[in-house]
Amino acid sequence: MPTDTKDADVPAVETSGLVKVFGDNRAVDGIDLHVPAGSVYGVLGPNGAGKTTAVKVLATLLRPDGGQARVFGHDVVREPAAVRARVSLTGQYASVDEDLTGTENLVLLARLLGHSKPAARTRAARLLDAFGLADAARRQVKQYSGGMRRRIDIAASILITPDLLFLDEPTTGLDPRSRNQVWDIVRAVVAMGTTVLLTTQYLDEADQLADRIAVIDHGRVIAEGTPGQLKSSVGAGSVHLRLRDAGQRAEAHELLSRALVAQVQLESDPVALTARVPGDGTEAGAAEQAAQALAQLTRSGITVDHFSLGQPSLDEVFLALTDHPAHDAEHATAAAAEETRR
Repeated sequence: MPTDTKDADVPAVETSGLVKVFGDNRAVDGIDLHVPAGSVYGVLGPNGAGKTTAVKVLATLLRPDGGQARVFGHDVVREPAAVRARVSLTGQYASVDEDLTGTENLVLLARLLGHSKPAARTRAARLLDAFGLADAARRQVKQYSGGMRRRIDIAASILITPDLLFLDEPTTGLDPRSRNQVWDIVRAVVAMGTTVLLTTQYLDEADQLADRIAVIDHGRVIAEGTPGQLKSSVGAGSVHLRLRDAGQRAEAHELLSRALVAQVQLESDPVALTARVPGDGTEAGAAEQAAQALAQLTRSGITVDHFSLGQPSLDEVFLALTDHPAHDAEHATAAAAEETRR
């Protein structure tokens, strides 16, 4: 059953100095987390940051090498059975049997979880309908699309509604439509009273779903807060420019860096740039500073076809905190391979 009132003041997850080591690699290097019950908590970071390792420790699949971790007050080392009774985990890869149908998978798992045969069939039918899989219920899972597989995987995780659901990068590799469907499912699960700890490397996913976000890199928490707090921590605004001439982008980059006294990011579009605008900490101050920078570009003969000022994105937050974009492939370290193998 979802979290009851007696758990209202007990964090769903609480860690202190959590460490997990693989050989010479500290995949989790002193992580502190506080996840309130009844929330969606995002753990955001690139491949190899330690997200999956941390989740496996919290789900009692790996033993920590240092620090402490509690789930609803239960120590993950001393009370693993009590932790497992309260949690469910949906990993990065589908855990259902591809040779069985959707119905057969859910009925089998429900029976293993203690449901009677009639109750298992009823529960399976309800979940398949709720997740938009009723029409595919009698098809083998091997015939499902990627989005359908993720949906049935999550359905399998809530056959018995957990107090805490770990979702480890649930939308990796999905198309935008399937991602939106998974997001709707996450919101529905939370509405039932389940706490969700979501790991992701997609900034928009964390922005859409999470009440609070821990940004991790190289096994450490480097920032934590609400999406709004994280965005405001790097400046009052963010300016986005599109130039008429791609050949002027290097000069525009240099001018903006000086005018804004901030890091300017070159976008994949060869005529686009993005920069944080510190201003005086207010939107009005940011707007004035951005206008002055735009005037300098004009005086230098650089034509700007499009200009917009808005709140910094989480991508810019990550860049400001780590000096590299969240999607930077350089940080897909040996820890990621170790996590996948285990």
